[in-house]
Amino acid sequence: MGHQNLLGSIAMVFAMAAFALEDAFLKTIAAMLPVSQILLFFGLFGSTVFICLIKYKKLPLFPSEIYSIPMHLRVFLEIAGRIFYTLAIVLTPLSSATVILQATPIVVVAGAVLVFKEKVGILRWTAILFGFLGVVIIIRPGSNDFSILSLLAVLGMFGFAGRDLASRAAPKSLNLMTLGMHGFLSVAIAGIILSLWNNSVFIWPDIKTFANLIAAMLIGVSAYAALMMAMRTGEVSAVTPFRYTRLLFGITLGVLLFEEELTFPIALGSAMIVLSGLFILWRGESKKN
Repeated sequence: MGHQNLLGSIAMVFAMAAFALEDAFLKTIAAMLPVSQILLFFGLFGSTVFICLIKYKKLPLFPSEIYSIPMHLRVFLEIAGRIFYTLAIVLTPLSSATVILQATPIVVVAGAVLVFKEKVGILRWTAILFGFLGVVIIIRPGSNDFSILSLLAVLGMFGFAGRDLASRAAPKSLNLMTLGMHGFLSVAIAGIILSLWNNSVFIWPDIKTFANLIAAMLIGVSAYAALMMAMRTGEVSAVTPFRYTRLLFGITLGVLLFEEELTFPIALGSAMIVLSGLFILWRGESKKN
C-alpha cells in the first residue's frame, strides 16, 4: 500500500499542477477569444476523447442511469461551476480564484451533512467555519479592496461542490469514463449558454491562439485523467491532501506570469483553508479507525 500511496500522490500532484497550468492558459487565451467559445472548444474536445475511450471499451454512451435526477443535477451544477469559475479566472487574479476553489472539499463535507445526513462533530463544524472564514478574509467584503467579481470564484466553487455531491448520489453503476464524457458535454453546453447570453460572435483563432488552445485542452484532459488515477490508487487519506498543491501552483503562476501580488489576506486565507481541509480529512479518517 505504501507504493500505491506514493504513485497516487505523484498522480495527484501532477493533476493539480496540470489544472493550474490549464487555468493559466485559459486566462491567456481569453484575451483573444470569448470565454463562451473557449468553454465550447474545451467541452467538445474533452467529450470526444472520452467518447473514443467508451467506444474502445465497447460501453454504451447513454446508459439508462444517466437519466436519473442526480445526473441531471450534476449537469446543471457542472454548467454553473464552469461558467462562474472560468469567468473568475479571466476577470480576477488567478491566485485568488485558485485559493477560493480550494474550499470546495470543505463545502462538500458541509453539504454531505445536509444532503446525506452524515454525522459531523463540533470539531469538524468548527473547522468548516474556520475554512469559510478564510474565504471571507480573501474576498474582504466591506473593504476598499473588495470587488464584486471575486464572488464569481465563490459561485464557481459552490457549483463544483454541488457537482461532487451529485456525483456521489449518482448510480454506482456509472463508470468514470461516462461521468467524464457527460462532464465535458456539460462544459460545451455552458459555452453555448454563455454565448447566447452575451450574443457572442464566433471568432476563428489565429495560429498562436489555436496552438495555445490545443495545449490547454490536452493539459486539461491529462489533468482529469491523472486525478481519476490518483483517486483510484492508494488510500484516500494519503492521496487527497495533495489536492492543496494546486494552491501553490496557482499562486506561483499568477505571480510569475501575470505579475499578481501575493497579499497578506490571500496568504492568511490560504493557510486557513488548507488547515481546515486537512483537519476535516484527518478527523474523518480517525473516526473510521
